Amino acid sequence: QVQLVESGGGLVQPGGSLRLSCAASGSIFSINAMGWYRQAPGKQRELVAGITSGGSTNYVDSVKGRFTISRDNAKNMVYLEMNSLKPEDTAVYYCKAVVIVRLWGNELDYWGQGTQVTVSS
Repeated sequence: QVQLVESGGGLVQPGGSLRLSCAASGSIFSINAMGWYRQAPGKQRELVAGITSGGSTNYVDSVKGRFTISRDNAKNMVYLEMNSLKPEDTAVYYCKAVVIVRLWGNELDYWGQGTQVTVSS
């Protein structure tokens, strides 16, 4: 079993910053891609930022220049630094990891439980 646990969400004023963290634990042989998704009320879940095991990143256009994704492979952690937050960034943020649980095993997707980010004055 693999568990992902997010932390760092909360209430912040427009223009403020938050840092989300996600820790993966359990039966992990290796982790390929990791990413942050978000889902606002009444909207579909969307990819916010992704990062490969080699450190290549991609972002949804609406957060480029404001959010930064990073990871610590030794600790099986991924982070999302969010700056210049806007009310439209309000959502539940989910961490996802593409995990191989054993040598020659298949890639499996695991999700965290989500953390609420609310941007409001």
